[in-house]
Amino acid sequence: PLVRRINEIEPGFQGLPDEGFSAKTKEWKDRLSKIEDRETLAAELEALLPEAFALVKSAARHLVGRSITVCDQPLTWNMVHFDVQLIGGMILHRGRIAEMATGEGKTLVATLAVYLNALSGRGVHVVTVNDYLAKRDAEWMGQLYTFLGLTVGVIQNDQSHEYRRAQYQCDITYGTNSEFGFDYLRDNGMATSREQQVQRGHSFAIVDEVDSILIDEAR
Repeated sequence: PLVRRINEIEPGFQGLPDEGFSAKTKEWKDRLSKIEDRETLAAELEALLPEAFALVKSAARHLVGRSITVCDQPLTWNMVHFDVQLIGGMILHRGRIAEMATGEGKTLVATLAVYLNALSGRGVHVVTVNDYLAKRDAEWMGQLYTFLGLTVGVIQNDQSHEYRRAQYQCDITYGTNSEFGFDYLRDNGMATSREQQVQRGHSFAIVDEVDSILIDEAR
């Protein structure tokens, strides 16, 4: 039923001009970022899910055919969310594990839950298995997030303290499990003031290759 509802809403967004997508994001973000109670926020996000997912799908459709650059390689955007990917997005939003085969578009699936939770204004972390994937996905899916009016950062192992902190201030931050982990340790073990900390809190995270990061590597 939720998939049907999303697909009923989506055509209504197709007539929006490009700036209409970021305007809608700002409207929702302004409202949701004022909610301090976590349970109230969770209920509001769940209620907004069909509209938010529909907006992301419509934005992906708007980008089809556009030339983009990812890790210095020219690409053409050619992705629009399938129904199974909408279901995957719901699973991730609810904090569960979504298992998908290679080629089923896990990277695109994550955009749905990432976008919805970024509307809280508290920041979303996307945990990847290596620096290259963090950079690639931040640039690739960043095309969609930027179009929707969100900011995207990426944590890499050679960044300065100030630059790293700026990446965490973005709506969405990509990085590896080790970079997020060591930043947390530095913030809580070595920093002597709030200004010396780089992370701003922990609200919502999606872990790519969760079996590898939480079981195989187990750290």
